[in-house]
Amino acid sequence: MSLNTQTDSPNLQRSKRFATIALIIAVIIWLGLIISAKFFPHDTQLIHILMLGAEAGVVGGLADWYAITVLFRNPFGKMPIPRFLRDHTEIIPRNKARIAESMGRFVQENFLSPQIVQKSLQQIDISMSIGRWLASSQNSQQVTLMMQQTLPKVFDFVGQEQIASFIQSNSVQWVRNTQINTLASEMLRAVLENDFHQDMLQHGLDVAHEWVLTHPEQMREVTEKLFKELGVGKLAKGFHWIGIDMQQRTIDSLLEKVEAMLADPEHPWRQHVETYGHNLMRALADTNSSASIRLNATKNALLESPQMLNFISGAVVILCQAIKQDLQKTHSGIAMNVRAAIELLGQNLMENSEVRQLLNQRLSSAAIQLSDQYSDKVIRFISQRIHEWDSTEMIAKIENEVGGDLHMIRVNGVVVGACIGLILGVIRASIEVLL
Repeated sequence: MSLNTQTDSPNLQRSKRFATIALIIAVIIWLGLIISAKFFPHDTQLIHILMLGAEAGVVGGLADWYAITVLFRNPFGKMPIPRFLRDHTEIIPRNKARIAESMGRFVQENFLSPQIVQKSLQQIDISMSIGRWLASSQNSQQVTLMMQQTLPKVFDFVGQEQIASFIQSNSVQWVRNTQINTLASEMLRAVLENDFHQDMLQHGLDVAHEWVLTHPEQMREVTEKLFKELGVGKLAKGFHWIGIDMQQRTIDSLLEKVEAMLADPEHPWRQHVETYGHNLMRALADTNSSASIRLNATKNALLESPQMLNFISGAVVILCQAIKQDLQKTHSGIAMNVRAAIELLGQNLMENSEVRQLLNQRLSSAAIQLSDQYSDKVIRFISQRIHEWDSTEMIAKIENEVGGDLHMIRVNGVVVGACIGLILGVIRASIEVLL
């Protein structure tokens, strides 16, 4: 696999040019001093000092050019050179495999190890940062804007006839193959364990009691219809002729039962609801029970009904179309509600320290688990990618990134070498004078 072909960056070109000019200047000065020594024999001492500095500058520049070049390529080409020299050229291409493994270990040890992840997450309040981000009106506006731009396109895609048909057929097949009795049993278990059914029963009894007391005429109409359906309407009228109001007695009896259930948490009817709920939960947990068989049979019957499928499909289409039309409005009600909900969530998250602490613990645990589970896969992916890179283009990329600084070392080599040469020349001349 190859990387994108790259030309030298302006910074790399500038550094190469500067380094080359510095080396050429050092060579010209050195040659000029050699010639000057022939024409100015009385100043040979000074010229030799300067010449030594120029020579050292040339040597330093050439040595650094060689050192930088052998990192990336072989400067000798096809020239016959000793093996120990040839084996220490093209250092980066030759060691690509080792570099890949080293890069993988570096990322794993410094970024993805569970200890590093845990230490990093302990130093920051993730949930507070999330809360601040969500509470920002600018961020919530960006989220809702992205939703307004994306969801209509999703609805258009899903609404295409072939896609819609594909989704419907696969959804129906998935539901048909799913035994929903287990799901129903778990949902019922959650309701029973949290006493949600008793809360709903209490609320329902309160509402019924209030309605019967505040709507006496409507309640009499209901009982009258009930008597007619049961075929005892004429009998009730007969009792009315002898002074017995069967409708009112029925209403009063109902009120007494409701009030008794409201007043007694251990009422037999409440216990009956409790017992029935647990029995149904256990029955649904067994796929072979009659309750489970009836539930799954009812599900399959609904799925095999064209009218039901058309109704569901039509309802989904109408709902998606309504959402799409609203989102495409400049002042979308859905978008405004979502934006307000996002900001409210962020604000509440910032104000609730207990929730933030729990959320931080959960996020940290999840991140540590993911790093422990997937760090090796990430490292293998990085190493594999580096192995697949084309060596020539990899070198071009690396040289573009760091070559500018590396080639400035050549300039330093010329300058530092010249300075060292001048110092050595002065020392040499001093020793010769003293001796």
